[in-house]
Amino acid sequence: MKKIPNLIITSGDPAGIGLDLCVMLAFKKFLANITIIGNKDAILSRAKQQKKNIIFSKRLGSHLGNGELKIINLEYRNPVVPGQLDKNNSLKQLEGLKNSIELCLSKKFDALITLPIHKKILSSKGNKFSGHTEYIADICNHKGKEVMLLSNKKLNVALATTHISLKDVPRKITQKGLRTTISTLHNDLRKKFKISCPKITVTGLNPHSGEDGEFGDEEIKIIKPVVSEMQELGISVNGPIPSDTAFTPKIMSKTDCYLAMYHDQGLAPFKALTFGKGVNVTLGLPIIRTSVDHGTGLDIVGSNNIDPSSFFESIKLAISIAKNQY
Repeated sequence: MKKIPNLIITSGDPAGIGLDLCVMLAFKKFLANITIIGNKDAILSRAKQQKKNIIFSKRLGSHLGNGELKIINLEYRNPVVPGQLDKNNSLKQLEGLKNSIELCLSKKFDALITLPIHKKILSSKGNKFSGHTEYIADICNHKGKEVMLLSNKKLNVALATTHISLKDVPRKITQKGLRTTISTLHNDLRKKFKISCPKITVTGLNPHSGEDGEFGDEEIKIIKPVVSEMQELGISVNGPIPSDTAFTPKIMSKTDCYLAMYHDQGLAPFKALTFGKGVNVTLGLPIIRTSVDHGTGLDIVGSNNIDPSSFFESIKLAISIAKNQY
């Protein structure tokens, strides 16, 4: 019998739609062994809210979509109130995330899929929680090497900087950082996505890519030299391209992956073109990690307005990447 991937899924912030998505997962078939890390009672309560009957099972093998879920139970401090954040419960789920990362590092699971957590509730005065991407990289001892990639069948967009203030972006874009990011993109697109010679398009930072220094010189001093250096190493990379024309059909047809300089520069066009079907992938790690392209959805918890498409696409991509590693 061929090996099927062994996946672990974190159920996200207990107050958010992660629990709803776990209930929906119980009725969706996947050719993978899937385990959730979360609270049994909270998932059962959310299933009741959805008028669904689920059972917890220890059966190994393919996920049948027959209402069964396998779970590693987390004991939350307080009862979960849908849509109402509780710091104690959120921190307990963060412990579950740390545990799931360690289980992947020890090869007990082939891939990790994360459902949305709430950055603000997990932050304190002295310790800002930037997000899953940075946290996972830190636990994996790969901080600074991680690359955030949003992926869809028709578009891949990576980021040179992630969850930082716009005013901090220019100083965070360095030649060293861009070298690392482009190299990681090239290597992981080949290894994890099986693109033999990935074509990478790099956007500029400034309007019109600086227009020869008229609107900023980061393109001249930082981005162009790195692009040239990577080209000399045999990497198919082009740019910097002005971001207002980078996502046109002509350039998209010649691009396997974009590298945008900051969060909204890359994610605004990505989500406009793919929202609900996109997957967040963290490259540059010793583990496989995928996630949804949306947040906790506190305002729609328990409603009929929850679209599981991105979640299911995240699972499909994790399965595909895991198979590519065999």
